[in-house]
Amino acid sequence: MKTLLVIDDEPGHRLMVRAVMEDAGWRVLEAPSAEKGLELLCGAGGSGDAKERPGVVLLDMRMPGMDGMEALAAIGSCAPVLPVVMLTAYGTVGSAVEAMKRGAYDYLTKPADNEELRAVLERAHEYGRLLGENTELRRKVGEKDAASRLIGSSRAMRNLRELAGQVGPAEATVLILGESGTGKELVAELIHSQSPRRDNALIKVNCAALPGELLESELFGYSKGAFTGAVKDKPGRFQLAHGGTIFLDEVGELPLAVQAKLLRALQERVVEPLGSVRPVPTDVRILAATNRDLRAEVAKGAFREDLYFRLAVLEISIPPLRERLEDLPELVAHLLAKLGERNRKSVRSVSPAFLELLGRYAWPGNVRELENVLERALILTRSDVLTPETLPPHLLEATQASSAVSAAVLPASQAAAPAPASFEEAERAILLGALEANEGHRERTAEALGISRRTLQYKLKKYGLAKR
Repeated sequence: MKTLLVIDDEPGHRLMVRAVMEDAGWRVLEAPSAEKGLELLCGAGGSGDAKERPGVVLLDMRMPGMDGMEALAAIGSCAPVLPVVMLTAYGTVGSAVEAMKRGAYDYLTKPADNEELRAVLERAHEYGRLLGENTELRRKVGEKDAASRLIGSSRAMRNLRELAGQVGPAEATVLILGESGTGKELVAELIHSQSPRRDNALIKVNCAALPGELLESELFGYSKGAFTGAVKDKPGRFQLAHGGTIFLDEVGELPLAVQAKLLRALQERVVEPLGSVRPVPTDVRILAATNRDLRAEVAKGAFREDLYFRLAVLEISIPPLRERLEDLPELVAHLLAKLGERNRKSVRSVSPAFLELLGRYAWPGNVRELENVLERALILTRSDVLTPETLPPHLLEATQASSAVSAAVLPASQAAAPAPASFEEAERAILLGALEANEGHRERTAEALGISRRTLQYKLKKYGLAKR
């Protein structure tokens, strides 16, 4: 059954609308004020916890207290795809036209003609139904797109996608942890796409990109006259994200003064623009990301402990690329397709030697570094197959050093041993021999192999030699 919500302070007009629309087979709800209608539609305080979800709202323009224009904006925040038809007297048609520019579906003049009332509300209901279907379809496509960009079939990536799906429907803050280049922003997009806020904005802020004084005004906005050049009010990112999600990338870079304001926004759900003494209510979900160890930052006094616990209600750790090298073939195929389109150039495949060298590198820059390496190779190649010659010198040097060792570091017994069956076995044998030749001393072993200590530690862990 189609449902209509009538928000009008005139009981006689509500009664007339009820009689006409119930006769047409509709269910009719009534509210004598904008405040009552919003409570019925959006829940107490605009929380989004709706008591009713009608298919159309018939909203009077002039009412005591909150007027129709204010109510229209509030409905747009909590029910963005719900069509609203404005009711207006002859003298305020201009205001109704303005309301349509702000998102109202249509308007009717009082007293409404019965046939016109039914026709307009039927059209509005059908428009709302189609808009809802379209929004749901776009949501599913967006959710699939966000998940599809987290490339990899490794257990680590499957677990990551599953965890993002679990925390998505929650309202709690999420702290996304990971090294630079691992895809923290993609995880934030996936979480938002699976949340009840998905139809509203996901506002992204790079906390490391702006100095503290600019970051504060960017996040919380400012009032006219707050400083020289502030000629009008400017809403901050929190106001722009109202009803949606805000993603604070590199949150560990926030100055302590801004951390205090962020804590208040989390605790009290209000922000205070610069130059204003009037708090602005805000309804946002916060997702934060960092490549820093925030516990260590708390211990140093560089990050507020109370803010850390507020942000880390749910934690998601993204594995570095070196811990999921089995995903390399998928990543390479995906990135080359994207890069080929961007650079108007494509390749047919990559050589086994090219892929093997990628698998022997530690990838300190993670997927972002891999993308840069592949783009360089794509541009430089003169063939339709990528070969090791197109790889950057530093990568070739690192991979050659990691798999080569002088006869001095290998025991004679290993030097005479049969050739290993695979590259992994060969590399493990080299590492083991180098360790034994240097009596387990990590620094000397790394120096003998011509690799960094960090790379050595990664490889020892990879081959189960970390305790030797």
